[in-house]
Amino acid sequence: MTGYTLAHFSDPHLGPLPAAGWRELANKRLSGFFSWSRNRVHIHKPAVLKLLVDDLQAQAPDHVTITGDLVNISLPAEFIAAAHWLKTVGVAENVTIIPGNHDAYVDLPFAQSLAHWAGYMKGARGSDLTETLPVSADDFSFIRRLGPIALVGTSTAVPMPPFIAAGRLGANQLARLRDQLKRLGTEGVFRIVLIHHPPFAGGAYKRKSLLDAAAFQDVLAEAGAELVLHGHTHVSGLGRIPTVQGPIPVIGVPSASAIAKGHKDPSRYHLYRIKRLPDSWQLEIDIRGLNHAQNAFEAQGRMALTIPLISSPTLAPAEAAA
Repeated sequence: MTGYTLAHFSDPHLGPLPAAGWRELANKRLSGFFSWSRNRVHIHKPAVLKLLVDDLQAQAPDHVTITGDLVNISLPAEFIAAAHWLKTVGVAENVTIIPGNHDAYVDLPFAQSLAHWAGYMKGARGSDLTETLPVSADDFSFIRRLGPIALVGTSTAVPMPPFIAAGRLGANQLARLRDQLKRLGTEGVFRIVLIHHPPFAGGAYKRKSLLDAAAFQDVLAEAGAELVLHGHTHVSGLGRIPTVQGPIPVIGVPSASAIAKGHKDPSRYHLYRIKRLPDSWQLEIDIRGLNHAQNAFEAQGRMALTIPLISSPTLAPAEAAA
């Protein structure tokens, strides 16, 4: 079978911040505004992000995934600007995104926020697997079928108090995710779960963590998946979720717009080359990152994983009839 190439980057943190009035900043956004002005503006560079997108397009992957934090403090104008930027990455049919915590920095009506990116989150949400656009933040998780793989996009983006960057899936989304992964398991596809926060204890500081990480792991242990991709931490990450069928790889990437600063990694993205063999999946990961001169992206390593073909749990009669 011909392989499939999926690109993954995260946390573009698009700048500069648009002009904002005091009414828009009279909430949690004020701390974010000062964080951007004093610190983040010196780390997240539009020129670096452009280098990444140009290099990625030269690699010509079959599809691109972005795991959240397109904006910074959830100003309505940021969502509009991000929608224009997404067109430079690719058309909605070739790009899938999920939101991050900065995309839900404050409680904002869906029509003024994620609705601007709806085409990039189009997918099957109901039991009939009919593709639809999201119409509210409650429409996650969704499935996007791409040849031999299935992307399952989740949202951990919920408004949090000031200085808290944690996330939560919630019971309803976890239940939907379990059913979706089980159903996809019976089809024998390569299931990739997209999530913004790293989904395990210790994956981020407590105030920046996934609050229901244990429940997420329970879902994957029961329903199965082949790969989990995330962002949020602004560093490269490689972990695993143990299951009775074997460990599920969990891979994170740094911020797509970042230069090297402190303990954070500079911009980097991955190319996942996925191929089905008679008894397993072959996964090759090409790592491309910003060079020391900060004027181009270069090959920075390769990993290879073999993932056994695993029989997914049989759907119960009620699930099969849903």
